[in-house]
Amino acid sequence: MTNSEISLSVDVLVIGWGKGGKTLAAALAGTGQKVAMIEQFESMHGGTCINIGCVPTKTLVHDAQERREDDDAASCWARAVQRRDTLIGTLRDVNHHMLADLGTVTLVDGRARFVGERTVEVSGGEDRLTVTAPTVVVNTGAVPSRPDLPGIDSPRVHDSTSLQHVDPFPRRLAVVGAGPIGLEFASMFAGFGAEVTVLNRRPRLLPAEDEEVAAEVQSVLEGDGITVLHEADLRGVEDGAEEALLRLEVAGRSRELAADAVLLATGRRPATDDLGLEAAGIDVDERGAIVVDEHLRTSAHGVYALGDVHGGAQQTYLSLDDHRIVLSQLTGDGSRSTSDRVAVPTTTFLTPPLAAVGLTESEAREQGRDVLVATQKVAAIKAMPRPKTLGDPRGLVKIVVDAGTDEIVGARLFHVDAQEVINLIALAMRAGTTATQLRDGIWTHPSSTEALNETLEKLAPVE
Repeated sequence: MTNSEISLSVDVLVIGWGKGGKTLAAALAGTGQKVAMIEQFESMHGGTCINIGCVPTKTLVHDAQERREDDDAASCWARAVQRRDTLIGTLRDVNHHMLADLGTVTLVDGRARFVGERTVEVSGGEDRLTVTAPTVVVNTGAVPSRPDLPGIDSPRVHDSTSLQHVDPFPRRLAVVGAGPIGLEFASMFAGFGAEVTVLNRRPRLLPAEDEEVAAEVQSVLEGDGITVLHEADLRGVEDGAEEALLRLEVAGRSRELAADAVLLATGRRPATDDLGLEAAGIDVDERGAIVVDEHLRTSAHGVYALGDVHGGAQQTYLSLDDHRIVLSQLTGDGSRSTSDRVAVPTTTFLTPPLAAVGLTESEAREQGRDVLVATQKVAAIKAMPRPKTLGDPRGLVKIVVDAGTDEIVGARLFHVDAQEVINLIALAMRAGTTATQLRDGIWTHPSSTEALNETLEKLAPVE
């Protein structure tokens, strides 16, 4: 962007280079439409997932699993970070060229702010560029939530982005928050050799899960040396010469905890600050999320919102599906909507991974369903040798089945390869494949999928 560029008119304006936004931009450019992609930071070309989210963190998770007990923690961490950075640099370049090489796409680096209906001003240094389009897509994602507490700006306090380059490697890590991000980082840093303490505000881990699933997760974490403090609230951080001192309230009692580094994993909020949404007539909810309908249309005509910025589950693959919905609006019959989403799986990348889809046993019973349930510890599943060959037979498999239709209504997989097997179960749920068909399926050997053969034989009524 230069001083001579004062205005630009395109067919489609995309603000934010996330999964949904970049895929939609490429698809529309492929039809000959003129597209402008605005991204605030060059380092974020490609979006959160490949730069600071899914891909870099799972790269570190993998390398933590490769560390041997007698390996030096700091050296392993440094090598892992270097590998992470090399991979992400390559992927960012690929994503940059995904749009830069298209003749009808204009890339603009700078901060976008609405100044009117379907009109934004982009600032970069002293430069200003006004961009207008009949169709605007907001895809700015989410940012870490940071509690307002004494000492929270200590250099030893990190979010999930800065902790990926923490130096020196922390011998003691305190993780504030026990959601997916907090637990993933706790498991990862424990794998690298850190002493990890997780501060969980709730009475138990994973309150949305059945108790036996949560208990198994806690058992595995504690087996890896992770300490979990329940009903723990952070009250402040005191930054010392050699360590950070956390002031806590644990189950109603004051307590202190020393750490070399602190991770704030207290959630992420939609990135809508200072976007000037009011100038465009775009409504937001009480959390700052852009309000959309089932077709991802905002309250402003011609403006859509994709991904984390409109609230709800923060998953890259949902952002990808968002692009399909908007593409259906812009180039198709407009029939696709968020209501089409059925049996959407999730995975928390602990070691081993925890994957879920559909209802828990508790939720199914609360709905008055007549269900059959099968639960097995992975170590006891004779027909599932894959985890044993990898030296990690921990975890469990739990599947909930509708007794009347024989269809799976939910599953919780906590084992090696769970992130892959859950996709098969999710597909079965969407396609109406029965539990009996999965039980009698012919699966490759040795594989984690084989757990379905044995576990589904043990379906029994809920007492």
